[in-house]
Amino acid sequence: MSVDRKILESISAPDRLETRLGAVEFTDGAPSRGTVEKAYDQLDLIHGVNVFLNAFQGASTWAMRQGFLGIGAEDNSVVMFSELMDSQSLFLTANADTVYYLSFVDLSSGPMVVETPPMALGVFDDMWFHWIIDFGLPGPDRGEGGRFLLTPPGYDGPLPDSGFHVGYSGTNQALLLGRSFLQDDDPKPTVAVIKDRLKIYPYVPGGYGTSVATLLEGKVPPGQSAEPPETRFVEASGTAFNTIPPSDFGFYEILNAMVQEQPATATDAETLGQLAAIGIVKGEKFDPDERMRKILDEAASVGHATSRALLFDPRDAEDVRYYPDSAWLAMLFPGGYTFETPPPLVTEEGIKPFPPGGAKKLNVRTLFFYGYTGITPAMCMRLTGIGSQYVVAFKDSENNFFDGAEHYTVTLPPDIPAARFWSATLYDNQTRSMLQTPQRFPRAGSQSYPSPAAEADADGTTTVHFAPEKPDGVGEGNWIQSDPDKGFFVILRFYSPLQSFFDKTWRPSEVDRVR
Repeated sequence: MSVDRKILESISAPDRLETRLGAVEFTDGAPSRGTVEKAYDQLDLIHGVNVFLNAFQGASTWAMRQGFLGIGAEDNSVVMFSELMDSQSLFLTANADTVYYLSFVDLSSGPMVVETPPMALGVFDDMWFHWIIDFGLPGPDRGEGGRFLLTPPGYDGPLPDSGFHVGYSGTNQALLLGRSFLQDDDPKPTVAVIKDRLKIYPYVPGGYGTSVATLLEGKVPPGQSAEPPETRFVEASGTAFNTIPPSDFGFYEILNAMVQEQPATATDAETLGQLAAIGIVKGEKFDPDERMRKILDEAASVGHATSRALLFDPRDAEDVRYYPDSAWLAMLFPGGYTFETPPPLVTEEGIKPFPPGGAKKLNVRTLFFYGYTGITPAMCMRLTGIGSQYVVAFKDSENNFFDGAEHYTVTLPPDIPAARFWSATLYDNQTRSMLQTPQRFPRAGSQSYPSPAAEADADGTTTVHFAPEKPDGVGEGNWIQSDPDKGFFVILRFYSPLQSFFDKTWRPSEVDRVR
């Protein structure tokens, strides 16, 4: 009895196949030399594109750290935006509403302590943008400030009995990303608190947090914590510097630098396998030959184009549309901060988690890290009054990308769902950073710093205008300047969001072109 002919045909190679690689040929199933070369060129291209799409977050943190070093902010120092971040700094979709303070905490010599300020919105991520622990309002200190102990990869030394919130990093540096609110529309009191309370210093085992009973067990030597050194703040307000990775062959070079500096187990084996497939292996020189260099140049271009397609024009299958039939997007709700399982529902009966998704939403992960910085559960939790939520629009109500030479409006109904404040900010399509125009802070909102507050109309609605010149009769606080030569997108943020945001009973208008 022989196998069915159709089965044999389905598992066999014909003499010739037409593909997007061109014709591929076989002799009784064995590929021709030309087919082998085409197949391997395509395989290397696929690996290069996959690295761009699936490892962008590693390049992003590395580029950010290099940007900090470029303005003199060494590890364990703090980059401070005392006057808020403005459009001079190239930083993926940062805001111009809160006081930013950022640092790369060096764990290569052992655990480090970070004392955080009160009333913060903050997170510690590792160099692959894996979430470590939150601090501030969403963290275990619940906004009171506290001592956070960050441990390096593989650390098995003594830990305190109590007194610290412990976070375990998979990389030799951890990113501290903090935001704090203005006080009465003034950043100065907030900056003073941050500079007084934020401290970064080595952990000394056997000191504070370790009981005498533990010391008497003889497993931990007595230690005496020294006075924390003065924190070094590097002022970055108004400073022009870049924190965004390149989208050409240099992308692979900085990923290689990242891999060489971090432990071999810093991220998952699947990602490291993709990197190894193009020659990026810890402890080995990354030196692609002319053929591979040409392929990686193309892979970077394809990865670049694909990332922009995902970010600017995601397919409905990605499920990132926040309102039905709307251009307003919210990227993290489909898969949460792990890009796998949606954040839990918050109901009157309590928290209701979703079952594990079981599969990563790879396209959503790519579009998120290509356009945004940092990751934490706080970015997509459905709790009112804590953290911030935002929706993003890349297109107008006619499904066209925004043209900086045109005039657009968005109307916000009464009772905007933000207990603290709301804001709208414009971003440059090219850099994904705040749009650079003569208007230093491309934002409008309910705060009167760093630009005048937007004013509501008589019916309680608030209209914000995007245009190269301020339209007649429009208040300064209701206009964000665009650039006639640049495309842009808009992010609408709600700080301490209210229930009407989550249940969608409140909804902004689409962004309409004024004709």
